[in-house]
Amino acid sequence: MIAPEPFFEPRGTPFSEYHRIRALADLGHTVDLVTYPFGTDVALPGLRVFRCLRPPFIRRVRIGPSWAKVALDLALAFTALRRALAQRYDVVHSHEEGAAIGVVLAWFIRRPHLYDMHSSLPQQLENFSFSRSRLLKAAFSWLERVVVRRSRVVIVICPHLAETVKGILPSAEPVLIENAPGSGDAPSAGSGALVRSEFGLGADTPLVVYTGTFEAYQGLDLLFDAAARVRQTRPDARFLLAGGRPEQVAAARALARRAGVEAETIFAGERPASEIPLFLDAADVLVSPRSTGTNTPLKIYQYLRAGRPIVATRLLTHTQVLDDEVAVLTDPTSDGLAAGMLEAIGNRALAAAVGRRAQELAEHKYSYAAYVEKTRQAVSALQDGEALAAPAGGLS
Repeated sequence: MIAPEPFFEPRGTPFSEYHRIRALADLGHTVDLVTYPFGTDVALPGLRVFRCLRPPFIRRVRIGPSWAKVALDLALAFTALRRALAQRYDVVHSHEEGAAIGVVLAWFIRRPHLYDMHSSLPQQLENFSFSRSRLLKAAFSWLERVVVRRSRVVIVICPHLAETVKGILPSAEPVLIENAPGSGDAPSAGSGALVRSEFGLGADTPLVVYTGTFEAYQGLDLLFDAAARVRQTRPDARFLLAGGRPEQVAAARALARRAGVEAETIFAGERPASEIPLFLDAADVLVSPRSTGTNTPLKIYQYLRAGRPIVATRLLTHTQVLDDEVAVLTDPTSDGLAAGMLEAIGNRALAAAVGRRAQELAEHKYSYAAYVEKTRQAVSALQDGEALAAPAGGLS
């Protein structure tokens, strides 16, 4: 398995990789993971971790595309090749842009390739504002087409990515495996009292909670503008954000100050994954103000399990999983988001009903047992046929 991320770090794709490995282990498989030289070691049955060399001057790697990843991926390719020559493997399983390494390696050792597609590669350039170069976007689009066509199985994490795969290859049958287990554990009732006590919040204080990264596409600027409108009606409401690196928290605090809600906003900083359920239990409302992108936020699955009303923008990134039965969906505007939060805070009967239906959805559709079964289907599909569309004798 080739993972071009720090493993393990408490963020989207590493969470997904962790639970993919966990499911494979539960199905009786073993995994040799080739990954970056950063991250915390984890112990999972059947897992061995091989870290590539750290290129000079690179101390960390941020989320999304970066020039640092070019050097890291070259080192990753070298380590993957060494492993492939040292041991006989059944499958090459690649995540994200690691598939550029994986399809070549699988072709070289004559083994099937499984592409774990967490996002569209050209769309990443837009989501992270990495480059506006048409040439670079065209190169990423070409790479994505090659990887899909050269993979025997493609796993996707949301319906929109399944459509992307079929747009490249209409005959493809991608396996949809939502990142439900990767989002984290469900909260225990009453555990949120610790969070409220930590930040001096009374039991009756209306609390809106956001968890996750502070990247631009998450829409925190929209959240702060909406919070200013909420304050006009509910000055007692508070907004608690768990996540963000120190420099991102400083930038977000400046946005909150500009919107006039710094006093009402609490920044808890990055927290261990084990603490996030406490924040969810402390919440009266869970919010996801994401403003761009199409992938379902990992947090949504954990939000569903929390049994709290979810307020989210009515965009494809959310509506692939959420509807009006299990969430308060709003226009992606500050007025729309504010109206949704006010409704969830003020209408307790609605909030309870929406939260209950969300929890039921999580239990029935996004359980770990369902996740493992879908993983089994993906592995089984590796044994059937050739690559989705493998031209004879080459990698074109």
